[in-house]
Amino acid sequence: MELALDQPVLVLNRLWQAVNIIGARRAFNLLARGHAQVVYNDEDNFRTFSMLDWMDFSVHNPPMKDIETVHTPTRTIRLPRVILLTFFDKLPCKELKLTRNNVFERDKNTCQYCARVMPREQLNLDHVIPRHYGGKTTWENIVCSCIRCNSHKANRLPHEAHLRLIRKPVRPKWRPVISLVLGNQHREMWKDFLDLAYWNVELDE
Repeated sequence: MELALDQPVLVLNRLWQAVNIIGARRAFNLLARGHAQVVYNDEDNFRTFSMLDWMDFSVHNPPMKDIETVHTPTRTIRLPRVILLTFFDKLPCKELKLTRNNVFERDKNTCQYCARVMPREQLNLDHVIPRHYGGKTTWENIVCSCIRCNSHKANRLPHEAHLRLIRKPVRPKWRPVISLVLGNQHREMWKDFLDLAYWNVELDE
């Protein structure tokens, strides 16, 4: 049951736009409080269910795999894969945090000087314009670099170390949820709600 309740659920706002991914445990909580409905694709006909209706549907339409269910003392309930919020109609416009992992994600674990893809433990972060030159810790001045290039560059500007960036560092134009959404494991079951162009549009401030 613990494993089932940790399964990811796609969250749509009231306008049927994908806004988040949460665990099944939280999804059931939203359903129980009447804050969401289950969305089910029945042969390309999308149906919505309240919590009680979904429990009834589960009785008459058991899934093929047991991992797709949650068991209570008296019932077996299908795991929802997509839920629709009943009140929320906004899009989250959160600014992506400048963290080590998010820089690695943006730069695809690739050294921005030698273009080698490496494990994250063999990568470092580099200030393109060193701090003693007045360089700031911003998306536009931080890049992923291998330890070798980082040591060679030291506290110099790239051209002083005879290095050249393979691409200009910019602030990412995707939401934090994108790395989860694009995982191959769950993309297929959410394909009707995810448009890659949608996830890559620049967000309004």
